[in-house]
Amino acid sequence: MVNSIGSQNQLVKIWTNQKCHEDQDQIAREVPVALVYNDISHVVMMATPTDLEAFAIGFSLSEKIIKSVGEVYSIEVSEGDLGIEISLKVSNRSFEKLKERRRNSIGRTGCGVCGVESLKQIELAHAPVLANCELSHGAIDAAARLMQNYQPLQSATGAVHGAAWCDEGGNILKLLEDVGRHNALDKLIGNLALEKKLTQQELNMGFALVSSRASYEMVQKVASVNISVLVAVSAPTNLAINLANKADLTLVGFARDGRHICYTNAKRLKSA
Repeated sequence: MVNSIGSQNQLVKIWTNQKCHEDQDQIAREVPVALVYNDISHVVMMATPTDLEAFAIGFSLSEKIIKSVGEVYSIEVSEGDLGIEISLKVSNRSFEKLKERRRNSIGRTGCGVCGVESLKQIELAHAPVLANCELSHGAIDAAARLMQNYQPLQSATGAVHGAAWCDEGGNILKLLEDVGRHNALDKLIGNLALEKKLTQQELNMGFALVSSRASYEMVQKVASVNISVLVAVSAPTNLAINLANKADLTLVGFARDGRHICYTNAKRLKSA
């Protein structure tokens, strides 16, 4: 069943077989969501209003505002006429780092490099990931085939992306949805963090699967939390491939219909 806060009913007119009739259609919700740190507004994202605590944690981790969930002391979500505000109380160290980034006008905001004023500020290098998930090509095929079964909001609306956490056998353990592909991935990262799944041991036994293309910022997000394998159902970009190589991350694209392409670090993929 679709979470009612993620979609809404809309009366529509449908034209089919040269006839027109009225019906109810489910529409994905997209609302402004403001992330506020220690009473200072940092960014407003357009997002699906589900799993907002996970979204806030995942965004904070993947954008390197915090290093761990322990640096977030409280989260409050409030909805008003203009949208939703997520207020986070973070450690002084995290807040000082955030203020320094704001002074330098470096504001990566999910879209990758929004707010960056010069080419020199773009992060093209990344430390190698620490995890090492080894899996079979069959596991990738299995997860890609199963993905649509775990996307109720996408099935109802056709308008959202999904980001899944899968085990070495290709079983989908968790999937989060959002109108934004970056948001869906942040929700997944946040959920894993809240469930204490971002440990070395857990990360060695799983990989991320996304229903979108693999762009630079998607690779950056998974690498920032030491996920070692990213599988996308669509294509990667050249910058994503370059960053995955530098981060020693295994990047797989076009995972669908019993076929996929490994672009970097195939050493983690086994034939069986």
